[in-house]
Amino acid sequence: MNNIMNVLLLGSGGREHALAWKIAQSPLLKTLYIAPGNAGTDQCGKNVNINISDFSAVESFIINNDIGMLVVGPEAPLVEGIHDYLISKPELKGLKIIGPQKAGAMLEGSKDFAKAFMHRHHIPTAAYRTFTYETINEAHSFLDTLNPPYVIKADGLAAGKGVIICDKKNEAINTIDEILKNEKFGEAGSKVVIEEFLDGIEMSVFVLTDGKKYILLPEAKDYKRIGEGDTGPNTGGMGSISPVPFADKDLMLRIEKEVVIPTIKGLKKDNIPYTGFIFFGLMICNDAPFVIEYNVRMGDPETESVIPRIESDLLEAFEACATGKLSEYNLQTDARFAATVMLVSEGYPGSYEKGKKMTISEKAFKGVLFHAGTKKSDDFVVSNGGRVLAVTAYGNTMDEALKEAYNHVPEVNFEGKTFRNDLGKDLQKYC
Repeated sequence: MNNIMNVLLLGSGGREHALAWKIAQSPLLKTLYIAPGNAGTDQCGKNVNINISDFSAVESFIINNDIGMLVVGPEAPLVEGIHDYLISKPELKGLKIIGPQKAGAMLEGSKDFAKAFMHRHHIPTAAYRTFTYETINEAHSFLDTLNPPYVIKADGLAAGKGVIICDKKNEAINTIDEILKNEKFGEAGSKVVIEEFLDGIEMSVFVLTDGKKYILLPEAKDYKRIGEGDTGPNTGGMGSISPVPFADKDLMLRIEKEVVIPTIKGLKKDNIPYTGFIFFGLMICNDAPFVIEYNVRMGDPETESVIPRIESDLLEAFEACATGKLSEYNLQTDARFAATVMLVSEGYPGSYEKGKKMTISEKAFKGVLFHAGTKKSDDFVVSNGGRVLAVTAYGNTMDEALKEAYNHVPEVNFEGKTFRNDLGKDLQKYC
């Protein structure tokens, strides 16, 4: 293993705080920088005010601060090609990067690309077709071949808001028209993918891969809707639980065999280099896994319950990934459950106010508090996003972990604090 190194982590959300919290524990770390970070990452390393879409600014910081490894948290810089940009620079030849090149990032950057990849490599997914403005009438007609509800997806990145499920055909037609005619999602909606609806239960599976070998990380179940009982609009995520009670050994083996391994082999067959995370958004239907979506980074809020369950050195795993030595890495996980409750701003995922002063009790957490949308303002921490803080706690059972997390929710206060009270209720029948 190499000597200790300086690490630059890009991003500012709960995912990045969880990654920073874990990286900071590594004996391989010299200094951790987070760009731009938040009020929580500030406790794990040094926040730096860099626009992560300004690749030349990132490059300059890497050179000036002797950065040995770059970890890319969010998807946008990957889809925009930050990995490709940096490896094209001779002076950055030794830089290790966790996050795929642009060709691999297309798995998340284009739903049409991802669906074609799955079909090409016989990876189970819902039936679909892709349409553009020029074929909008065909899109309307295609709805007649499906049973409601209808799944309409903007092709590109839409900040987690690009998937719309419509119960009625006229709703689906209006949604298609809003995306293709009215450009609701801008360039991200230049194509729409229309899919058959899969009726099952969702879960998230994660691997770290060098494009040949992979490490399977702890799985998780997240909660996307704002309202209890999974009602209301989709959000970036209202909480998560790991492990998933219904994901027994047989199901996990089937997911590896039918989804994970064909994906890694498919990347290799298509000559797509890949170094970093792959997130498999799955729908389990009658014990069979179907891929709803790929992400090319860790999920949020899943990271806040997955990373705390990793006992081994994450920076060592990144080093093994970047140097093609994943087969030598031994992942050790905590057998306990981790449950995450997300505290969000009033009005989210619609319009909401920022800058709400926060108070956090000095009482010792038995789990971990991960900041998402926060920043320092004078001597205070204030809200700076829709999802504000994630409260994560451990337990020997799912119910224990959830009870512990909910017990700590009153210790964090800000005006308009909102959260779901029903996380895990849909999973109790599997416990």
